[in-house]
Amino acid sequence: MAVINRAKVAGAAAAAVVLAFNIPFLTDLPSLRLTSFIGDFLILDYPFTLPFFRSHDGSHVEDPFICDTQHTYRTELVSLDPLIIYIHNLITPVEISSILRTAEPLFAPSQVTKNGRQLHTSDRTSSSAGLPRDDPAVVCVLGRTRNFLGTMLRNDYDEMGPPQLVRYSAGQRFNIHHDWYDTPRVANDGTSRRWNRIASFFAILESNCTGGETHFPFAKGVAPPSPWGEEQWQGGQIQGEMKTESQPLWREHEDGGLAFRPVAGNALFWVNLHANGSGDTRTKHAGLPLLEGKKTAMNIWPRRYQPDD
Repeated sequence: MAVINRAKVAGAAAAAVVLAFNIPFLTDLPSLRLTSFIGDFLILDYPFTLPFFRSHDGSHVEDPFICDTQHTYRTELVSLDPLIIYIHNLITPVEISSILRTAEPLFAPSQVTKNGRQLHTSDRTSSSAGLPRDDPAVVCVLGRTRNFLGTMLRNDYDEMGPPQLVRYSAGQRFNIHHDWYDTPRVANDGTSRRWNRIASFFAILESNCTGGETHFPFAKGVAPPSPWGEEQWQGGQIQGEMKTESQPLWREHEDGGLAFRPVAGNALFWVNLHANGSGDTRTKHAGLPLLEGKKTAMNIWPRRYQPDD
């Protein structure tokens, strides 16, 4: 009897060992049900953790990105003419992490466009990285910003354009400039159509820094200064609630206009072109020098094509 019991125990142990060695490969059989292999054992309602989900070479496999289509954000109207809108929580922490992973090996010294040519210049000392438009996190953010634009773009005619990351380290800056082109660019679809950047989104991804504000010299608050000296609106407040920010999100700059400090997840939106398609010089802005740390942001430049139908 003792021999029989020992044989049963040994057989059960052997079955457990076989099962343990086969669990990592069960994930490669999507057409088979896990329960068909392990009978009535308890099935957890959350994914297995490491070391079960590793690639065949032993490296960790990142969880697939899932777009949060229900994500909400909040806006504040900063300036009417030119139109500047501050957007709270436009991009989620998960989206930021995914986009940064994609872009990290792509950064190179930033360039500017002058007379139709891409040039390196001391006016812009940051690094930039182009983003693949088919990346899932990029697709998610572009979809959200496209919905924000509403009727500003025409479906199947205008487009969002390729997004770009820009990164600043201590001492780096981008002197005064505008995002629109003096001469509209020729489309790359073989037609004679031309396009320009109708608007801009500037979304902060990393803000572990001091300095590095975005300065709009010609921006003015919607309400004019009061003759009685009341404090101007500084952004971030919600009616009926105490202000929780230790610093204002934007301030009146000593040289005129408004300066916006970088806050991860938040974004600025502004309209670059007048109704007749010409560039609005009042949208000129600068990336003020970063004092310390690192600032990374995402540029999105929606394209409107000419001629307008």
